[in-house]
Amino acid sequence: MNNTHDTDDQLRRSLGIGRRGFLSTCTAVAAAAIAAPVLGAAPVHAAPKAAADTGEGHTLVPADKRGIILYTVRDAIGRDPLTTSLPSGFRAVFEQLARFGYRQVEFAGYGQHANAPGGGNLESVEGARLLRRWLDDNGLRAQGNHGFIPGSWPLGSADLDTFKKHLEIANILGMAHVGTGGDPTSSSYKADWDVAADKWHALGALARREGLKLYTHNHDAAYGFLLDGGPLDAQGRPTRSSGIRKLEYFLSITDPKLVWLEMDIFWAHVAQYKFRTYTAHDGSTPTDIFDPAGLVERHDKRYPLFHAKDGVVNNTNGMGYDMVPFGTGVIDYTTFFSRVGHRNYHNPMVEQDNAPSGTKPGQSLEHAAIGYRNLAALRC
Repeated sequence: MNNTHDTDDQLRRSLGIGRRGFLSTCTAVAAAAIAAPVLGAAPVHAAPKAAADTGEGHTLVPADKRGIILYTVRDAIGRDPLTTSLPSGFRAVFEQLARFGYRQVEFAGYGQHANAPGGGNLESVEGARLLRRWLDDNGLRAQGNHGFIPGSWPLGSADLDTFKKHLEIANILGMAHVGTGGDPTSSSYKADWDVAADKWHALGALARREGLKLYTHNHDAAYGFLLDGGPLDAQGRPTRSSGIRKLEYFLSITDPKLVWLEMDIFWAHVAQYKFRTYTAHDGSTPTDIFDPAGLVERHDKRYPLFHAKDGVVNNTNGMGYDMVPFGTGVIDYTTFFSRVGHRNYHNPMVEQDNAPSGTKPGQSLEHAAIGYRNLAALRC
């Protein structure tokens, strides 16, 4: 068997390029970037640039689907409005995001500065009603939240009451989805993912009864390989893998009517860079390059939300990428959104973890504006 040939095929698939169409992507720039990959490096993709947008072609993200997670501008939400003329607090930030063109937001908690209208803590029925009014005033829709997931299992009464309160808040805000910013479990062992599936089925059933879809969110580790066989360690745990990735296993054992997912596309590409080989049950070391868009294609309706964040190549930090404003990096979102399709179903949320700056108070909102322009410019 020619392992080099197989690896090249996997790489092409991970980039969204078939064997016949290796040089026929949505943009010629992307094809040129893929044509000469650097061995051992993260795949280099071309990013769309808003300045080059001619308005021609097929819009990949419709205007009413262009969103942002408020974590990107958390410094602005938490800023004291009495000490600055910059937008501060939820109401002013909503106004600014609407001016940029955003039509959707994903919450990352309900706290703001105590001097902002409504006070510091809006995690209540009354606070949700106030937030909903400000959303409506600015033509914005709340699409989801990285909120409360009970730590207990089986569910404790206090955790259950808090979770139900968050479902009520989500409905007041008009959300279709409610979720979390973490993985179902941080474990690599199959048995722990089985337990996590039981817990998420129970939570998903509670959410469904309230008309909501419960979703989990990935970082890179969730797309590492599951430990599910081979010799056992001293604690009786498996040490080798069948080659299935942890979150793919979770998808296979959970009910699609109860459990949904939000793919963080940046972290999925970090996983593509980091998790390329595994130790099989027989001790061999197969290569398997992760294809983020391919996973969504196979489970498209289970991914109602995305985090759209970008990166530039860095082969020295262990991740393969450094995070940058959306549309200024090398992750090929034109190809990704073209492949996954269903543009009126998926909800991409611009995110940049490092947008806030201690020395440039307006930076996060500036980067949010850049992200919106580049999201709107995506065409095929």
